[in-house]
Amino acid sequence: MLLLQTSSATCRALRDARVRLLIERHFDFVWRSLRRLGVREADADDAAQEVFVVAARRLDDVLGDRERAFLFGTVVRVCSTRRRQARRHPEDPSGGGDEHPVSVPDPERLAELRQARVLLDDILNGMGPELRSVFVLAELEEHSVREIAEVSGIPEGTVSSRLRAAREKFRAAVERQRARERFSSSLRDFSAALGASV
Repeated sequence: MLLLQTSSATCRALRDARVRLLIERHFDFVWRSLRRLGVREADADDAAQEVFVVAARRLDDVLGDRERAFLFGTVVRVCSTRRRQARRHPEDPSGGGDEHPVSVPDPERLAELRQARVLLDDILNGMGPELRSVFVLAELEEHSVREIAEVSGIPEGTVSSRLRAAREKFRAAVERQRARERFSSSLRDFSAALGASV
């Protein structure tokens, strides 16, 4: 009986240690992935906890060389669930509360960074989950096509075609934004010229 209790306690201790190691190794990756797949900053810690709770429950399914793949698959499912919940129960349509700078750069730079962040989020939100996840892993996390295929559990050819489509959507969205900025600038110049002539 004592041997069984000791064995059970040892197993629990090993599982706890493996979960802690999993969190230490992959928390930053999970948190960034959640944010880049659409989870608000205010909700990212809770969503990351959900991911690691699933990993802890299914620890026997998480193979050592496939940890990232398992976690990313769980991230995608948690994001999908949260999107469905947000559509059913919209709380804050403005998406506010995401900006908590640690150190404040000069106001102009801060405004530029916020504008760029909003633009990136808008572009990513305009992509479907399949394109978005591949784009985030390739362009923001800097993974190779092979690594993305392994993490996502899809063929390399599918990754390549999704990445190509996501990059095209991204380029088109950036070009639309540049055209808007040129138009706004021309409009301001025209208004200023009218004001000067009066």
